[in-house]
Amino acid sequence: MSNPSPLISVIIPTKNGDAWLAKTISAILDQTLSDQTEIIIMDSGSTDNTAEILSRYPVRVIPIEPSSFNHGGTRNVGVRHAKGKYIVMTVQDAEPDSRFWLQNLLDGFDDEKVAGVCGQQIVPHDPENNPVDWFRPVSAPDKKKFFFDRPADFEALTAAEQRNICRWDDVNAMYRRDVLLSLPFRFTSFAEDALWARDALMAGYAIVYNTAARVKHYHFETPEYAFRRSFTVYYHMYIYFSERPSRVDNGLIMLLRNSKLLLKESRIGWPDKWKWLLFNYRQRTAINKAIDIFNDALAKGRTELDCKHNEICRTPPQALKPGRKEIKKA
Repeated sequence: MSNPSPLISVIIPTKNGDAWLAKTISAILDQTLSDQTEIIIMDSGSTDNTAEILSRYPVRVIPIEPSSFNHGGTRNVGVRHAKGKYIVMTVQDAEPDSRFWLQNLLDGFDDEKVAGVCGQQIVPHDPENNPVDWFRPVSAPDKKKFFFDRPADFEALTAAEQRNICRWDDVNAMYRRDVLLSLPFRFTSFAEDALWARDALMAGYAIVYNTAARVKHYHFETPEYAFRRSFTVYYHMYIYFSERPSRVDNGLIMLLRNSKLLLKESRIGWPDKWKWLLFNYRQRTAINKAIDIFNDALAKGRTELDCKHNEICRTPPQALKPGRKEIKKA
C-alpha cells in the first residue's frame, strides 16, 4: 500500500463511519490488486471512533470541513490527491463481495474509449437487513457497454431510457483518472455519479456496467428517511433527465409480492416476517407520499418544486448505523 505509483486509488468519503470502516478497509486490503492500490479517506469531521480506526490502516486521510462537503466537489478533491491511473469511488459502508472486486472493475476497460466501469450493489442475507431487498440473482454476471457516436443520438432517447443508461453509482465505480481530471464531477449535492455518466456519454466516451464487480451495501431506512431520500432522488432526476416519477404499484400488489418473498424465507421467524411486512408497507407508503407531493409541486411550476425540495431536503438524509433495535422505531 506504500507504492508511490499505484495502479488504483480508492477514494472513500467518511462521516462517523466507525460501524463499517474496519470491514470495508480490510476487504480492500485483501484484494488481489491490493499491492497496486492506495486508499484515500476524505473525512468530513467525524466525531465517533473513525479516526482511531483509520489509524490502524495504511490509508491517507484528507480532512474536509463538514460545511464544505459536496458529493461532486469533495470527490474531485480526492481525485486531485490520487496517484493511481484508475480511480475507484466507494463509500464507508460498502464491502467488496470478493477478492476480485477491483480486478472485475478493471476488466471493463477493454478499449480506450471506456471512461468508467460501474459495478453492482447487493444486499447480503443478514437478519438485520430488509429480507425483501436480499440479493437474489436471476442471471449470471455480465458486462454492458454504452456508447453514442453523436450526442444527438443519446438526446433522442426518452427520459426513462437516458436515466436507465445513466444509473451510475459512486458506491461502486472505477474511472480513468485522466478522464476525471478533464471531465470532473459537477459541484452538486446529489446524483453527481449519474450526471457524470451523462456528461461522459455526451463527450464521446463509453461507459461499462459489469455486474461481476459487486459490493455488499445496505441502508436501514426509516419511513422518514425513505420519504426524504426518495424526494431528493426524484427532484434531481427531473432536473437532470426530465424524468417524472409515477407510482409503480398499489399497496395490495406490493403486500402480496412481499408476503410471497417472506413466506419462502425459512431463516426468518414468524414475528420477524410480520415485522418486515409492516416495515415494507410503511416504506412504500412513504415513497408514494414523496411521489404525490413531488408531482403536486411540479404541477404548480418549477419554482414551487424548488421550494418544496428545499423545505423537505434542506439537510441530506442520513443513514442509520446498524442495530436490530432500529427496526422497532420504524
